[in-house]
Amino acid sequence: MGKIAFVLKGYPRLSETFIAQEILGLEKTGLDLHLYSLRHPTDARKHPIHKEISAPVTYLPEYLYREPVRLIRAWKYVRALQSYQSVFSLWFNDLKRDFTPNRIRRFGQAVVLAAELPAEITHLHAHFLHTPTSVTRYTAHLLGIPWSVSAHAVDIWTTPDWEKREKLQDCSWATSCSQMAVENLQSLAPTPEKVTLIYHGLDLERFPATPQTKSLRDGTRPDDPIQIVTVGRAVEKKGHDVVIAALSSLPKELHWRWTHIGGGELVTSLKKQATAAGLNDRIEWRGSLPQQDVIDTYQRADLFVLANRIAVNGDRDGLPNVLMEAQSQKLACIASNEAAVPELIEDGVNGYLVTPEEPQLFAEKIAYLIKEPLKRVKMGEAGRKIIEERFSHLSGIEALALKFSAKIPSKADFRAPSPQKVAI
Repeated sequence: MGKIAFVLKGYPRLSETFIAQEILGLEKTGLDLHLYSLRHPTDARKHPIHKEISAPVTYLPEYLYREPVRLIRAWKYVRALQSYQSVFSLWFNDLKRDFTPNRIRRFGQAVVLAAELPAEITHLHAHFLHTPTSVTRYTAHLLGIPWSVSAHAVDIWTTPDWEKREKLQDCSWATSCSQMAVENLQSLAPTPEKVTLIYHGLDLERFPATPQTKSLRDGTRPDDPIQIVTVGRAVEKKGHDVVIAALSSLPKELHWRWTHIGGGELVTSLKKQATAAGLNDRIEWRGSLPQQDVIDTYQRADLFVLANRIAVNGDRDGLPNVLMEAQSQKLACIASNEAAVPELIEDGVNGYLVTPEEPQLFAEKIAYLIKEPLKRVKMGEAGRKIIEERFSHLSGIEALALKFSAKIPSKADFRAPSPQKVAI
């Protein structure tokens, strides 16, 4: 079996633990991986799981003008390939429909990747259907090797249909992590069977059931307030402004604290909203945290809230991994009945589903579960059971490993010579 190249938008990232979990799981099955990242890391810290991954990482030129020698050397090699003119035409046709610097950058990165890719790599796999797949697709066409893609959320809902259709036509196979997303992609694929559902799931060894019995706080004691938590980047689709509005309208006699975990572009405006609502002394903004710190917060919390929504640009969540994480720690969850959330949360069983953009409805459900601790505990227990039965990561890793094993050729004699053997 050949080696597999994973093409990622950025690596490592605190917000993409599910990708790291997948990479490590595939390594444990015996697959030989090499990671290629379009961007350098921006997080100051790493999750422990990143240290367990042995796959080497190569960073492609994040900005082409910063590595001109590398780019020119790669282009001199690639332009001599028989495939170059047809791939240039493919890219130029894309550029005419999407005339952006981003599209130019992706072709340059593909040129570098194609020139530098070792001969033992016989399959390319992209995470996210937008920019990483563009680089992967151009590279695969240049070298004549198969490729596949794992699609997720923002990449599906912000990529135009013409582009999704053409990428799905070209790839060997595709997966996505929610039934809703799979149905969208299947409607655009040449055959529905090309796209399959594989949930990310959780590594339950990393998310063991909380050893503590969940608190029976009921919001009546100012010295022991209810602990509410939300985990998610501060971006429009997460709906954190709706959560703040809901919290501001809770009955005054209830005592609670809200912890937000995650970085993001809207943190400053959210803090201003909280200040205007007079909630500063009840909120803790913790920023991006390593996985174990997030788990510790889940274990101390009583309730998880996520007011996910469809953003103005069409971006939305698939099945938020943070909901699975919270459920694994026996937290009752209140979330919007948007995107793929109903694939995990059954209204009234392991949490409540609320209409998006309705802070008053969120407030009513939050207030109810504050006052009904036994109901919270029962929902949390049900959530843990659902995760154990339906959302373990092992089944997903097994399904992916089978796909790679079935598709990757054992020889590389069909591809162009290795750049290392070509005089540039």
